[in-house]
Amino acid sequence: MRRPLADRLIDLCVRDAEKIAESWYQALLRSTRTHSYSSVPKATCIRLAVSMYKNLGSMYFSDNPYQAVEQNLDGAGFTEDQFARGIPLEEVVYALILMRREIWFHSERQSIFNVPEDMYELVVGVNRVLLIFDYATYIVVAKYKEMSRKVNKA
Repeated sequence: MRRPLADRLIDLCVRDAEKIAESWYQALLRSTRTHSYSSVPKATCIRLAVSMYKNLGSMYFSDNPYQAVEQNLDGAGFTEDQFARGIPLEEVVYALILMRREIWFHSERQSIFNVPEDMYELVVGVNRVLLIFDYATYIVVAKYKEMSRKVNKA
């Protein structure tokens, strides 16, 4: 009996979090849209991405995914770290986009979508992961705005 696609996807992200984070980091360095990350230590970038990938399940299956995403980002210090390093907001947003894309690239390489029955589940899974990263983007942008206001008042 096949396990639901979401379970396979989450298991893959947890099991391979470091590998996916490494691929994401390499994509981050290659992209012309995220050049500021070249000054961020690799270990810092990997730690932040691993946190997202390892906690994807708790966010994915949460009754309140917005709150779960917010708690994960806050727990990892994601936004504060990027802001303190002076990473431009547009680059942080694109880094999140790349982080989301790496999930699909990795799952495709691992062939977890391999029977016709997976198609419906794939659409549902894609939409839920998109929602999680959309929330992450919104939360990061809102927090950046708030932190910028505080800095400008000082």
